[in-house]
Amino acid sequence: MNAVWAFITRWATWLGVRWRAGIVLMAFAFAALMLLGRAVHLQVTERDFYAEQGGDRQQRVQTIAAHRGMITDRHGEPLAISVAMYAIWIDPKVIGAHPEAVTRLAGMLDQPAAELQHRVREYGSRRFLYVARQVRPSLAETVRTAKLPGVGLKREYKRFYPTADVTAPVLGFTNIDDEGLAGIELSFDQLLAGTPGKRRILKDGDGREIVDLGVIQVARPGQDVALSIDRRLQYLAYRELSRAVEEHEALAGSATLMNVATGEVLAMASAPSFNPNNRAAIDPSFTRNHAIVDQLEPGSAVKPFTVAAALASGRWQPSDTIDTAPGYRRVGGFTIHDHRNYGTLDLTGLLEKSSNVGASLLAEDIGAQALWTTYRGLGFGQVTGVGFPGEASGSLSLWRDWRVADTAAHSYGYGLAVSPLQLASAYVALANGGQFVAPSLLRLDDPPETRPVFAPEVADRVVGMLRAVVSPTGTAPKAAVTGFQVAGKTGTVRRLDEGGYSRTDYNTVFAGLAPASDPRLALVVVLHRPSAGQVYAGDVAAPVFQRVMSGALRMLNIRPDNLPELPAGQIAGDLPSVVVDSTRSREAG
Repeated sequence: MNAVWAFITRWATWLGVRWRAGIVLMAFAFAALMLLGRAVHLQVTERDFYAEQGGDRQQRVQTIAAHRGMITDRHGEPLAISVAMYAIWIDPKVIGAHPEAVTRLAGMLDQPAAELQHRVREYGSRRFLYVARQVRPSLAETVRTAKLPGVGLKREYKRFYPTADVTAPVLGFTNIDDEGLAGIELSFDQLLAGTPGKRRILKDGDGREIVDLGVIQVARPGQDVALSIDRRLQYLAYRELSRAVEEHEALAGSATLMNVATGEVLAMASAPSFNPNNRAAIDPSFTRNHAIVDQLEPGSAVKPFTVAAALASGRWQPSDTIDTAPGYRRVGGFTIHDHRNYGTLDLTGLLEKSSNVGASLLAEDIGAQALWTTYRGLGFGQVTGVGFPGEASGSLSLWRDWRVADTAAHSYGYGLAVSPLQLASAYVALANGGQFVAPSLLRLDDPPETRPVFAPEVADRVVGMLRAVVSPTGTAPKAAVTGFQVAGKTGTVRRLDEGGYSRTDYNTVFAGLAPASDPRLALVVVLHRPSAGQVYAGDVAAPVFQRVMSGALRMLNIRPDNLPELPAGQIAGDLPSVVVDSTRSREAG
């Protein structure tokens, strides 16, 4: 019995050992089958999915900056260009694990290491952070060669303006991302900006680029924009305007030079100005393009158009006279004054002496509608269409709303507002045989469209009358240009403040044409609130006109039309100087 029991016990023990071993073996076999199945599943069934996921964690799509188009003057000279630079960025999560890399990078960038370490800790959860923008290629190459973990480079562009403050209010400027913020840069931003490209790269675990996988989308550079500006004339206008603003301690000033035949703006200077190459030092109050965004009452500078409206009405002839005695008149509860009693004047005399009384009598005779129609035809109260950001449209109320005093005030330039560009465009129409030509800041390759405002004989008559203004007996002899006939008009305008029209603060305007026998150029000079003593336009704005116009006529090689008569037997080559001596002219002015 014992022997049987012992046999059964041994057999059970053997079976138990075998059973446990079998279970363990079966467990291992099952685990192996599971691993093999998972491996097959990953490597075969879902291979593409996990390959894509792995690639997404190592591949990146980078933006390729598009080269911004260049802005040039009318002759192709660069006014704004983009220079290749680099941005340096970090992955705070990666570089944060390498304090020594942060210290090395700070030394390369000449930044305090403690400050950079603080930024890395502060933005530790981010995967992208700029640490330097628009750095030189040489510095970027130094950083690239160092191969610091979590540090990358991005190509970008920095806008550079060769003419700096000379053209700044016209061109405007861009931000650090090369996007237009003001001026031409803003108004033509879509054209200049182009289309960024894309490329795919492969990075290692430390965020360093190891393989360029190719371009996905090619960057398309922006288009160039050719302005109507002539860089030489722009320098001239800015230099003389800045000099006058400083000399007369004026609040600001503008000079607008236009091509009579095409309406192209050849120079548009504003002072004070700013240097767009130094963004940190830009004063917003200096960024205004005063020729376009400012508007002012033009004063006596519109009297030629009052005379033109009178001639166009058929009720007046150039030889007709007006009695302006005793030098003032009462209209609608207001008193209109002349500088003094000029007595009886013909229409040329009205412009030569700048008689407010005479202008008001003309307007009263022809009526408000005729005067308003003339002003409206010249573009007053409407945007010019040049597309400049913040352009002032001016103001010109409907003639039906004018009282008798309003009609009188409009005749000598009060009660309406114009921009200097609008005023220059009006003088272009006068010089262009009465044909209005829309102004343009872009170079024109085709003849512009025109529309009539005056009959040619009316425009020519008024231009001829305006020559008397620049004569020794007119209000602006200092605008005369040696060797050329000049036609123009002064405007000395009281500034409007909270309490009404100031008795001490003025805006001074001179608008003129040359050569008067066949006008090629129109120029409007405005100085706001001169405060150094002289306030009359003939003393403040007219000399600036003289210097800019004389230089422009010479630079453009325009033939003089007011040469002295030659003595018998003398030829033109014997004359010592028949073209303007700019130094002598400035001293005389």
